[in-house]
Amino acid sequence: MQKNFNTAAFKEKLEAGTEFPALYMFKFIVPNGKEQEVEAIFPNHEVIKKPSSGGRYISTTIQVMVESADQIIAYYEQASSIEGLLSL
Repeated sequence: MQKNFNTAAFKEKLEAGTEFPALYMFKFIVPNGKEQEVEAIFPNHEVIKKPSSGGRYISTTIQVMVESADQIIAYYEQASSIEGLLSL
């Protein structure tokens, strides 16, 4: 995750506002060509892809049934290794 990201506060917010198990929506924007790296993190889930108007970026949306805030954070940590990734 981002260097200045407060994981503990994010986890607290997730646990306060989410009843687990829950369907969680991940949204990432990646440079064109990097969408396969997002798909690799979510191999058994549909990844909806939409190119930006200029074609330089791809918006990805994935819905995942998660069991805990820790599972959500683990997905974000895996995704953070993708160069140029923006999490929404």
